[in-house]
Amino acid sequence: MRKFQNPILSGFYPDPSAIRVGEDYYLVTSSFEFFPGVPIFHSKDLVNWRQLGHVLDRPSQLNLDNIQPSRGIWAPTLRYHNGVYYMITTFVDNDKECHNFYVTATDPAGSWSDPVWLEDAPGIDPSLFFDDDGKVYYTGNRVPPEGQLYPKHMDIWLQELDLASGRLIGPKTSIWQGALKVAHAQEGPHLYKIGSWYYLLIAEGGTGPTHAITIARSDSPAGPFEGYKGNPILTHRHLGRSYPIVNVGHGELIETQKGDWWMLCLASRPYGGYYRNLGRETFLVPVIWERGWPVVSPGKGVVEQEGEAPDLPETAWPQLPARDDFDSPELAPIWNFIRTPRGDFWSLTDQPGALRLTLKPASIAAADNPSFVGRRQQHSSFRAETSFRFAPQEAGDVAGLVLLQNADFQFRMEYGSFGGVTEIRLTQRKHGEETVLAASPYGGESLMLRAEAIDQRYSFFWRGIESEQWQALTEEADGTILSTDVAGGFTGAYMGMYAACTEAGRWHYADFDWFSYEPLDCE
Repeated sequence: MRKFQNPILSGFYPDPSAIRVGEDYYLVTSSFEFFPGVPIFHSKDLVNWRQLGHVLDRPSQLNLDNIQPSRGIWAPTLRYHNGVYYMITTFVDNDKECHNFYVTATDPAGSWSDPVWLEDAPGIDPSLFFDDDGKVYYTGNRVPPEGQLYPKHMDIWLQELDLASGRLIGPKTSIWQGALKVAHAQEGPHLYKIGSWYYLLIAEGGTGPTHAITIARSDSPAGPFEGYKGNPILTHRHLGRSYPIVNVGHGELIETQKGDWWMLCLASRPYGGYYRNLGRETFLVPVIWERGWPVVSPGKGVVEQEGEAPDLPETAWPQLPARDDFDSPELAPIWNFIRTPRGDFWSLTDQPGALRLTLKPASIAAADNPSFVGRRQQHSSFRAETSFRFAPQEAGDVAGLVLLQNADFQFRMEYGSFGGVTEIRLTQRKHGEETVLAASPYGGESLMLRAEAIDQRYSFFWRGIESEQWQALTEEADGTILSTDVAGGFTGAYMGMYAACTEAGRWHYADFDWFSYEPLDCE
């Protein structure tokens, strides 16, 4: 049998939701404060995925202005019915208020509609279910109508959705509150009809080491639902924090065209201790059915790093090159902005063959929209490099390479003007406090920067374009500041190109000729 490696999507790709349409599989994940929102992928074999783009790729669909880190877009669900694709999700604002909406498309690659906002739809993690009788049901979570009996006690609820008006209609019905008496953070509901039964799959236990997937069934979508006596059907909560795969949860069941069943779920791979720089990733697990209930990872009960691939023809897509020379008319889909991009601060045409970033006074150390284009960290050991041209004009003009978890936890390797001196600086920002770890004088207009990580040891180097010798700024800095376990939140580490200034209106810029990212085999 052919083998596959988990995760199937490495790096910050949490809360997977997937569908099959004929022989094609499509998958979306959460995106939080990053823009475009909700990356969407296509596969033929459930193992090899190519990114088609993003569902929310226009400012009219997604306003992330000033949104705090780890707010924004949470837990999308992807569904298909009668030739139309539906993506429903939650926008969480800075007051932690939840706003649920859906968008539609006839082609998963887009374009997708502007949002249909749902009134009186409390809670997070909405999902849609299309029943055989033509009715459409919304499921989500909420504070129980009777009140919370203990912290994070939540209720899974259901209500009919009228697609013609874009409104929820009829009564709200509480359908389940999880498998354990003290189950908390009941969320991520997905409703399926399999045979004559309606199955409700949810996540519970929070997004940390007690995360789990549980299931219940009923002969009606409105219940009552009977919890499975074998719950949880998947968790690693009993394996400890030193296990190589942790916080398994938020599942999605999917049937292949051959009648086999699989589950997509999120999990993390900590390294250097219980530190999850890569965030929550997407994993694949086999499923069988016994006596009307799913058995996940039969005979083993865990998410494995290697498994037998689905019985589907292998379809491997062309891999993106390690180096992006920015000679395409559009940014590759791996690139993101922090929050909705405002102003014409980036261009692939002003300097052909380069990504031009105009300096903005927006700081990457604030809840702002900085002049930043970045991508996910996807490996525990990696090398990232960029080559750029930049001539700092005034104090505060900087450009360079940034590695970040959020606004308060990051490394910035910047070339710029600092108090009248032009130099290359490495700044560590931890708990919002900044420390200059190293600095090196430099007066040229072209240079290369390199960040290299061996597990949690992050090293930073630079060299002039004419030089063949890399100069070390700092070696073996503590990379755990880029983990959610130090920095908080729900995202994974990012890296990318950055340009900033202290005053607006000067229109200085930096031209990034290329950016490369490659894993390092340090096993």
